[in-house]
Amino acid sequence: MHLVGYRYRLRHAADLLASGGVVCHPTEAVWGLAARPGDARAVARILQIKKRPVEKGLLLVADSVDRVAPLLAALPSERRDEVLASWPGPVTWVLPDPTGLLPSWVRGDHQSVAVRVSDHPLTVALCGAIGSCLVSTSANPAGREPARTQREAQRYFGGLIDNYLPGATGNRTQPSQIRDALTGDILRPG
Repeated sequence: MHLVGYRYRLRHAADLLASGGVVCHPTEAVWGLAARPGDARAVARILQIKKRPVEKGLLLVADSVDRVAPLLAALPSERRDEVLASWPGPVTWVLPDPTGLLPSWVRGDHQSVAVRVSDHPLTVALCGAIGSCLVSTSANPAGREPARTQREAQRYFGGLIDNYLPGATGNRTQPSQIRDALTGDILRPG
């Protein structure tokens, strides 16, 4: 994907995120709802829009390993090596967060957080434009199929979202695999 023509759209979406907005964007396989993880009000809006309980926690996407490096520190070196070998890419790892680096509205009832370093060019560019990881959860009401197109996302949410960042999903047919970083166990196949 060539992002030169997206500069204005990316800047606009980043400005909305910085001011507490919620942006819908394409990811590797499905569309996602994004907010800054430190913005409790924006994350609460996503949870309300999706009808998702805060206790479940949310996933973070990043544009680089550097953005999530503090979370990798709690892993034994061999586990960290396996995580790093899969990124950027379609594997989401549940990483321990024993010192509470992330707020409870991101972690939910867990002492861990699900993290993926994305290889989707638009998702990477959006993280870079905001200078942060993003909460990114599938664009669908709880119990419904994730939106695979912008049109499907707009049917679900209409004007409840501040911005729909146009673009295409990646070439994957399934949402990312989710694995436990401490054990390597697969929690959700990809």
